Amino acid sequence: MKEISNSNPNVKIIRVDLPGEGGAYHEYVILDPNVADKSGQFARIKFQKGPLKEINLNGCFQEDLIEICIDRLRCFQQGAFSCRENAIALTKLEEALMWLNSRTKDRVKRGVEGKLKK
Repeated sequence: MKEISNSNPNVKIIRVDLPGEGGAYHEYVILDPNVADKSGQFARIKFQKGPLKEINLNGCFQEDLIEICIDRLRCFQQGAFSCRENAIALTKLEEALMWLNSRTKDRVKRGVEGKLKK
């Protein structure tokens, strides 16, 4: 377990597992830093561990979390908290999603999507 740096002093983010074959971690918890025990945990994120074509679905993808953030910012932009900063963040998240989807399309085209191949 290792705490990762984040810009929000109101939460602590811990990566729970060891990196997989691709070098990425698969499980994170978000905690209230003022609570010493597990009752301070209010979110646990489990990412897909292993390629889909070799292992069944067992977690979410970073694209899923980006989609959630996009939806949330769009809602803010339709309400009382609409602002330039939200609009810019929304644009950057949409761009990040576009690039991740572009990578996926390329992997599908090359026949390596869902496999442990570069």
